[in-house]
This record gives sequence, C-alpha cells and structure tokens, in this order.
Amino acid sequence: MQTEILKAEHLTKSFRLPLKQQKTGEKFKLAVNDLSFSAYSGEIFGLLGPNGAGKTTTLRMLATLIKPDSGDAFIDGVSVVSDPYGVRGRIGFLTSELRLEDFFTPDYLFDFFSELHGVPHDVREQRKRSMFARFGIDEFANVKMANLSTGMKQKVSIVISIVHDPDFIIFDEPTNGLDVLTAKTVTDYLSELRGEGKSIILSTHIFSLVEKLCDRVGVMIDGRMVALDTLAALTKDKSMEEKFFDLYSEVTGGRS
Repeated sequence: MQTEILKAEHLTKSFRLPLKQQKTGEKFKLAVNDLSFSAYSGEIFGLLGPNGAGKTTTLRMLATLIKPDSGDAFIDGVSVVSDPYGVRGRIGFLTSELRLEDFFTPDYLFDFFSELHGVPHDVREQRKRSMFARFGIDEFANVKMANLSTGMKQKVSIVISIVHDPDFIIFDEPTNGLDVLTAKTVTDYLSELRGEGKSIILSTHIFSLVEKLCDRVGVMIDGRMVALDTLAALTKDKSMEEKFFDLYSEVTGGRS
C-alpha cells in the first residue's frame, strides 16, 4: 500500500492584475481554483497543463514560497501554512526562477547550500563527489557560473536543490530549454530517484515527458484540476496529447 506523502486541500490563490491587464474591469486573476490532490511515496506525479494553467503557482505554494489565499497542503503531515520552516527541511525545489549568481562556482554553491541545510561536512563531501561525477560537473567545479553552458547551469541547479537528500522533490519544468542530451540526463536521474523511493512532483507541458516518467497525472486548465488518474487509466487507447486536447476542448469549448 502506498503512503500518502502530499495532501493538498482546496488550495486557492489569486493575484492582482497590472493596470494594463485590467481590460475587462477585473482586478484579480484566479490562478489556482480550489485545488485538491494527493501524491504518494515512490512515485512521480505530473502536473500537466498549458502556460498560465496555475502549475507554477501550485508548486510555489507547496514549496512555501507563497501562501495560499485559502486551503492548505501537508507534506509528510506538515502544513505549508502553519509550519513552512518544517516543510522546507523536508523538500527539494527546483524552479526556472532559481538564479545562481554568476561569480560563484558549483563547488562554492554546493558547500553554501549544504551549510544552509545543516549537512555534516563528511556527508557533504561524499555527496558532492557522487553528484558532480553523476552530472559531469566535476571538471567544471571551480568554473564561475557565468562561464557555464545553459545545460550545465541546469545540472548545477538540480544538484544544489537536493544537497540535503530530501524524500520529497518538486521540479518545475525540469527540462525546459535543454538540449536532448542534457534533457536525457535529467529524466534518467528522475527515474533513478523514484527507484530510490523518493517522491517527485513535476510540472510540465511536454506530453512525451509525462508519458516517459509519470505514474500519475493531474491535468490543470485555468487553475483547476480537470482530470487526475494513473497515466494508464487516463490515456487508455489514446496518447497523452490526444487526451489532453479532448479535455481542453471539453473545458474551454475549444478556445485558444
């Protein structure tokens, strides 16, 4: 029997629109609308949806970077609303918004984030050697971030986000902008983490990534979860792309 590691209950979040976007007189955008779902240990849960569906806002609430207007979520039983610091020690979070300063090196950043998470020195050094070798960072360990390729920067970001070896990991569009070789390195590693019993939630708009990695999938459109099931049950005799556009047409009436 799977263990529930994440339980999101009626998460809702809205944002005030800039004046230029208040064309219809509406001052607020409802980004996430009464969202509830669960994720289980040892699985990869995919949040699939177009840009603007509310995926990133959802993940930012789970990572305690923003507070929901209402609702709550519990990671390993710890509330993101009432105990955000307790949540942060239990998760790893990789986002496209992570900006690593250009003048720091991968070696320095790994040590810095390890210190933040209280990783003992001997454990830190062992993990650094292992992770740098796994992602091919070792020969660039003392190169400034400004001088690294986009793919190498993404690899460093992944390693930095999980220096403390968390059991629950959140990835927001982990393969965005990567070449095919780097993307394969990332997806292979996600599969390895699942094999180690880690729980992973990732957002994406890439159908093939969902089909390759995800055990269960939640489809988000306009801030709502319009479908949630195992990948096999959700797609049946269709591709994920076909199923998504069927759902999109049902929910939106086919508007683009």
